[in-house]
Amino acid sequence: MLVVGLTGGIGSGKTAVSDRFAQHGVPVIDTDLIARELVEPGQPALVDIVTEFGSNCLDDDGRLHRARLRERVFADPAGRRRLEAILHPRIRAVTRERVAALTAISYCLVVIPLLAETGMTALLDRVLVVDAPEAEQIRRVMARDRIDAVQARAILAAQARRDARLALADDILENDGDFMALDRQVAALHRRYSALATHQIKTDDPG
Repeated sequence: MLVVGLTGGIGSGKTAVSDRFAQHGVPVIDTDLIARELVEPGQPALVDIVTEFGSNCLDDDGRLHRARLRERVFADPAGRRRLEAILHPRIRAVTRERVAALTAISYCLVVIPLLAETGMTALLDRVLVVDAPEAEQIRRVMARDRIDAVQARAILAAQARRDARLALADDILENDGDFMALDRQVAALHRRYSALATHQIKTDDPG
């Protein structure tokens, strides 16, 4: 099975792209969703986060207060690294399990927003980078998270540089907001990945 990693900066439109691949019947494993599962009440990762950062990172219901923790770690690079040390190994392990559990599939898509930061490229056969103009990223993040431009730029600044992401790319999808163009690009990439997966299966088949 061909494993394609999808990454891109915040506000680049990764969800819009992965949703379109899913419409083509492609299994999508989203590491952001895995991260959310890992910090549900009672999960070991949440226990470790509370031990490291204190109970004020929880809301009144005992769930992770994401906005409060995000604000804290963005202001503290060392704290961000400690949080990553808690989450990233667990995310990698669950991702491997879910990829391995897929059967009779030509290829799957693994969404890894922080691919350049986490070094999860060893799990992947190809990397697709969703790219968008910075001004468009900021606009989308402001609208989605209801934050101002200063906060949106700070989030962008905390992520890997655009050139570092593009350096990982086997394929680049330009997402400037034109939905028809996005549909065409995803359809073309789906055909390419399906063909690559078929070739890979034939190459690996000893018969």
